[in-house]
Amino acid sequence: MITSLSIKNYALIEKLTIDFSRGFSIITGETGAGKSIILGAIGLVLGKRADLTSLKNKEEKCVIEAHFEISKYNLKEFFEVNDLDYEDDTIIRREILPSGKSRAFINDSPVNLQELQDLSLFLIDIHSQQQTQGLSDEGVQFKIIDAIANNFDTIQSYQKALKSYKADKSKLNALLKKQSDSGKEQEYNTFLLNELVSAKLKSGEQEELEADYEKLNNVEIIKEAIDKSLVIANEEQFGVFHNLNEIKTSIQKIALFSPEYQSIFQRITSLAIEFDDVSKELQNASEKLLNDPVQLEFVSQKLQLIYNLQKKHQVNTVDELIEIQANLGNTLLELDNIEEEIALLSKAIDQKTIELDAFSATIHQNRTKAIPVLSQKLISILETLGMPNVRFNMELLPSETYFQNGKDELQFLFSANKGTDFGLLKKVASGGEMSRIMLAVKAILAQYSKLPTLIFDEIDTGVSGEIAIRMGEIMKEMSTTMQIFAITHLPQIAAKGDSHFKVFKSTVDDDTQSELKLLSQDERVIEIAQMLSGAVVSDSALNHAKALLN
Repeated sequence: MITSLSIKNYALIEKLTIDFSRGFSIITGETGAGKSIILGAIGLVLGKRADLTSLKNKEEKCVIEAHFEISKYNLKEFFEVNDLDYEDDTIIRREILPSGKSRAFINDSPVNLQELQDLSLFLIDIHSQQQTQGLSDEGVQFKIIDAIANNFDTIQSYQKALKSYKADKSKLNALLKKQSDSGKEQEYNTFLLNELVSAKLKSGEQEELEADYEKLNNVEIIKEAIDKSLVIANEEQFGVFHNLNEIKTSIQKIALFSPEYQSIFQRITSLAIEFDDVSKELQNASEKLLNDPVQLEFVSQKLQLIYNLQKKHQVNTVDELIEIQANLGNTLLELDNIEEEIALLSKAIDQKTIELDAFSATIHQNRTKAIPVLSQKLISILETLGMPNVRFNMELLPSETYFQNGKDELQFLFSANKGTDFGLLKKVASGGEMSRIMLAVKAILAQYSKLPTLIFDEIDTGVSGEIAIRMGEIMKEMSTTMQIFAITHLPQIAAKGDSHFKVFKSTVDDDTQSELKLLSQDERVIEIAQMLSGAVVSDSALNHAKALLN
């Protein structure tokens, strides 16, 4: 429950601190007095967005602080999960700076708005006229049925499974698309890979093949040159060997006369040895040279294959072709693995479908049992609220779609009078009827919900007289197990409160301010009398006010 509210520099409120008690609290005041400002301040504490228009004095910061008694609401786990200090008396503070920035604190620990909003779900439910219209929404109707059906834990498990199921479905669809898109590409890549594999490429072979080709293609020219060289080298009288040996013999005779000649002799000896080695290599080369048209054709074809592949893949070396071959192999292997992934994902999805269907069946069964209970309870309360012939027709329509709360669709129909057909709430229910239905719903949910505080913002729209008295009695009864606030214009409801606050405007030095005051018993009599008769209070109005209070 909220135990106190402090507001500073917000809208028309300069400074306000008010304490609240358990039970049923009433807030009244003339239209425009500032009741919506109080609700707005509470809304900021609960995590609603703010802007500079909230500041009364644009040069100072706005501070709104609320104290909540939460010892009975099992919120320690929430505080642990969000790394917050738990206190039975928890303080939420919201600050709006002149710069426009907003800050929020829970027990002096900074928090973001999402954390504040998450906590607020456990603290206060503000019911407004807009929420009454929301009763026509299927999601709201399901929440009512599911509360009575005790479906909360099952729906949480279902939603967790649904999230996993959707993630797998998304992956599967992406893989199927990739597989479809790569169908033709895979066929072409397979052709390219096979072409490269069949070429049996080896690093460095292009250079070897090109050298072999030059030899084989010019064998006659090469052989002629080598044989001529050998003749020149080995001719008996004028060959290079003969002449070198003559030079060597001549220099040897003078080598002992000088180190210079000795060096020349050694060099000529080395030259003779080296030339002899060259001659032998030329002889071997000559013997190996063969005119081999078959080998020439093989080398020519292999080179042409390499040149064609290089042109197709726009590269210049065999090593680059080998790299492309490896990449193609990896790509095709990846595409082959897609089929395995698709099979595994499909199997997992089938299993999760079974799990989701099981959760959905449980949710459906619980709802089926809860609907007659909800219908009977609504009828019972609404009969006392002046709707003796009210009827509901709630029918679950099974669907093949996985919604966020199961596989059901809901037909929630209503009839207020005998002889009238069932129709959708938003089409056939009047404003007053919607207000009474929503009060009945809240009264029923109070039996199943652990919400500590409920604020009714003018739920009495469209009702009066005895119906208003009964609405007040229902809210009074609800306040025995939870804290209830009612912002109302009806004296019949105002009289049922345990405490009564009045919102009013005052003018101080040409400055208009909104204030909130806890009324004494005598002040309360006058306030209710004014609600009955207007600004001029008659004796009959005073007596009527006292009678309502008693």
